[in-house]
Amino acid sequence: MVKLALFVRLEAKPGKEKEVENFLLSGLPLVQAEPATTAWFGIRLGPSTFGIFDAFPDEAGRQAHLSGKVAAALMEKAGDLFATPPSIEKVDVLAVKLPG
Repeated sequence: MVKLALFVRLEAKPGKEKEVENFLLSGLPLVQAEPATTAWFGIRLGPSTFGIFDAFPDEAGRQAHLSGKVAAALMEKAGDLFATPPSIEKVDVLAVKLPG
């Protein structure tokens, strides 16, 4: 069951919007290899505002994701792609509907 999540807000530098979009698309294969990442979404909130929402069954899964390849790539690219540092919020999931 999904109990915890992360919401990451990303603001692209001017002219870097397509690169941020491509970065999010490239993250999908990495999180598919994370067994405790129950759900992962790369999202666009506006013309230059993007986000990541991912969900986990427990704190161990969330921490494994935070120390995984997507998080490392995010921090590595942050200075080049984002106007401000990524805002990473730990959130509790109150209700969920997932397939299966």
